[in-house]
Amino acid sequence: MTPARKKRLALITLMLAGVTVGVGLALKSLDQNIMFFFTPSEVLSGKAPQDRLFRIGGMVVDGSVNRPGDGLTVKFDLTDNEQRVTVSFAGILPDLFREGQGIIANGKLGSNGEFVAEEVLAKHDENYMPQELADMGIGEEKY
Repeated sequence: MTPARKKRLALITLMLAGVTVGVGLALKSLDQNIMFFFTPSEVLSGKAPQDRLFRIGGMVVDGSVNRPGDGLTVKFDLTDNEQRVTVSFAGILPDLFREGQGIIANGKLGSNGEFVAEEVLAKHDENYMPQELADMGIGEEKY
């Protein structure tokens, strides 16, 4: 093999190694930042990770919202119409949060089986309209 070919081979090998390392680091970063979604039934069956952040979604059970103490902590049950998981959240809930409403919470599963949420997102239907527009009678046309 000539010296020019050896240099080319070494250069190509270094480039391939660099690309491999770059792709590996990108995949590792994506794996750390990905957040999976689980239902209460999947959480109770043990499919949810114990030590990683994940999302849980379902409907807030009527009559389950409890605010223990004077702080911002709120506890409520979340259901997928099969199982219930208790969710604990310390913070300000979204305006659309209410019993019977669909929500998605980000957080971790506690050692006692309670989901400790870091963020709560409330879903609304496609017919949402700001109260100011509804008061003015805008958007009430029927198709």
